[in-house]
Amino acid sequence: MMLNLIFNLILLLFSYIHVSLIMLLIIFMAIVVYLIIRGLKHPEIPGFWGEYFGETISSTNVFTKIPAKKIPDKDAGNIVISAHLDSKSQSINTFWRVVLYKIWLYSGIILGGVYIFYLINFFGNLNISFNITIYGAWISIILISFTNICLLFLNTHNKSPGALDNASGMAIVFELSAFFIIHPLDNFNIWFCQFSAEELGTMGSRVFVNEYEKQFVKGRVFQINFDMVSCECHKKNRIEYFKSYGVGIHRLIAPLLSRYILLAAKRVNLEVKGLHLSTGAHSDTVPFRIRKYDAIDITTGAASLYTHTVKDTPEKVDPKILLDTCNLFRETIKLIDNDYSILCDNQELKCDIE
Repeated sequence: MMLNLIFNLILLLFSYIHVSLIMLLIIFMAIVVYLIIRGLKHPEIPGFWGEYFGETISSTNVFTKIPAKKIPDKDAGNIVISAHLDSKSQSINTFWRVVLYKIWLYSGIILGGVYIFYLINFFGNLNISFNITIYGAWISIILISFTNICLLFLNTHNKSPGALDNASGMAIVFELSAFFIIHPLDNFNIWFCQFSAEELGTMGSRVFVNEYEKQFVKGRVFQINFDMVSCECHKKNRIEYFKSYGVGIHRLIAPLLSRYILLAAKRVNLEVKGLHLSTGAHSDTVPFRIRKYDAIDITTGAASLYTHTVKDTPEKVDPKILLDTCNLFRETIKLIDNDYSILCDNQELKCDIE
């Protein structure tokens, strides 16, 4: 809401007062936003705000590690199979919350474009009516204000049964661990993790990576994260993964790992669909992606209609989709393990991605 009020102040200064004042305010706002983004990048590190104004919450990750059979632990690669064990309810379900975020994001981009157009028009003495700027800015401000007001009422409580988000993911991790503890990999250590506090800023996975990253070699780590898989009551009840993100330009997420998933899907005759996200997903893959590890989320987009609500109940989970997901990723993991000697070159995993 504070940022929203600043947006409105910027518009008023732009329209009715003086450009010099607005430039100073924009610089000040940019500094504030930069500090906020910098502080949120690693929320597990308290820093100044956490030290004096924050609250420390304790939680527990549950995980096990199965060492590689043929390669010493320090030379082997690492595959992290994960889900999160907490759940929460919110007054707005995941689907509509994402819609609100997108409206906020694109309105903000348009508003920035309007301000740039205003400056070009002002300093370039162009013969273009300033009404275009005024109306464009007001429409953007109204949309931003609307989404901010909706998100102000995004109350959090604990009434969601959490069947899709994320008992479905936990079930897959348990099933895969039951298989690979009997059939360990030759060349990769494999970790099975149930992260806690995912709904509190992915804190469980952040703490895990900070504590164990000394055992990981960049380029030799894959993470496969399962989060709200299947949605039996929807026509798009299927296995999906986050393929790319970005506004305009599509940036691929873990292209090497995606290639193995698609190859495995052909091997086991299953369909898997790639999804695009405007801003990326804030899931337990975030701490791994920050460190440039190959990390990917496996999900079902339709589940967002029910997750974080009291409707996230067990009958929404499709056991067949969960079983198919297990079969798909047993094959994916074995393909990666079999290709270790091909991928490994100068102590780094590499792949010629087409």
